Amino acid sequence: MQEQFNIVVLISGKGTNLQALIDASHKSTYKISAVISNNAKAIGLSRATTSGIDTYVIEPKSFNSQLEFENSLAARIAEINPNLIVLAGFMKVLGPQFIKLFHGKIINIHPSLLPEYPGLNTHQRVLKDKKKIHGVSIHFVTEDLDGGPIIAQEQVDVLSDDTVESLARRVLEREHIIYPKVLESLALGKIQISDYEV
Repeated sequence: MQEQFNIVVLISGKGTNLQALIDASHKSTYKISAVISNNAKAIGLSRATTSGIDTYVIEPKSFNSQLEFENSLAARIAEINPNLIVLAGFMKVLGPQFIKLFHGKIINIHPSLLPEYPGLNTHQRVLKDKKKIHGVSIHFVTEDLDGGPIIAQEQVDVLSDDTVESLARRVLEREHIIYPKVLESLALGKIQISDYEV
């Protein structure tokens, strides 16, 4: 029997990717053990609660430093002891100490075809540069912002009449499809961390 593959999802906002992961988890090998947010007002927390998933709020403003915040976050995650930490719209850059502590156990989804357009405002930048192709990347998290080894990518055509909103919407729809698939592959061992230089 397949051993349970437990994940912790970190969120900051609406949690639409979280919802996609929750919906897919009912017929998948992975289990969402907990959802942690750095924002007490994150809508995604109610999505988790509705699905019976444990939630925790750890806000940076409650601590004197980024390091204290990350130590608290790390302690909570260590208690849960997941196989993988999944960033799903987590809008806080994690420091090197945290990343080293969970080396090779953190993945993130980013709305661009990395290594192009790391960071914020990817849709605006793609439209400004008149690109024909945009997309989404899932990658391991390293100390290099949005620079870890890429696990999977999906392309999205940029249409001539696209606005930031319309392009963002289509990219997000693709995110909701690809993220659960990658997690299932990781849970089944079809994707091995040892295959990547993390």
